[in-house]
Parts: sequence; structure tokens; C-alpha cells
Amino acid sequence: PERMQDDPVKQSNKRGHISYAMAGPNTRTTQLFINYGDNSRLDRMGFAPIARIVEGMDVVDRLYSAYGEGAPSGKGPDQGRLQTEGSAYLSKDFPQLDCIKKASIVE
Repeated sequence: PERMQDDPVKQSNKRGHISYAMAGPNTRTTQLFINYGDNSRLDRMGFAPIARIVEGMDVVDRLYSAYGEGAPSGKGPDQGRLQTEGSAYLSKDFPQLDCIKKASIVE
């Protein structure tokens, strides 16, 4: 995937803010994450929130979380396998994982 340039950090990675995942400067692609709590430590690492959940965080709190963090820190999906095998890998090895089927941008 094509990599995107970093945005400046103008907000903090607080609960409900959405940021791009990255592996270092200017390595963002299409993977996003939702901050479940105060992750302001990510601000100085260059993770710039691009959006904030304004309604429905209670739904996010009910997403299946027993897999934990991604491998190797947790029992969650391995990023390398996810990139090469895609949703077939997730369906087979993480059958209880929730997914987003529709999202809307509210201005």
C-alpha cells in the first residue's frame, strides 16, 4: 500500500479519538485505531488523531476484546499475516472479531 505523510499532532490521543497506525515517520497506510483510554503518550511519537467519535462510544466499548493486542504483545492478529492473507486470515483465526460494515463522516 502507498504510504502517507504524517500530519502534525494537533489533538491528543484521548478516549474516542481515532488515529492512523504507523511503524515510524511517514509510514501510515489505511489502518486506523480507536483510543479506548488516555493514550497521550502516543502524541510525542507522532500519532496524530484525525477524528473523534462523537456518538456511539458505548458501541465501541462492546466490541469483542478478548483477543487483546496484536501479536506478539497479545493474542490478536499478526500484522504481517493480515497484510498478506487479508480477511480470510481474520475469519479463520479470529472468528469472534467484530468489523465495521459502514461508517459515515459527519461535518
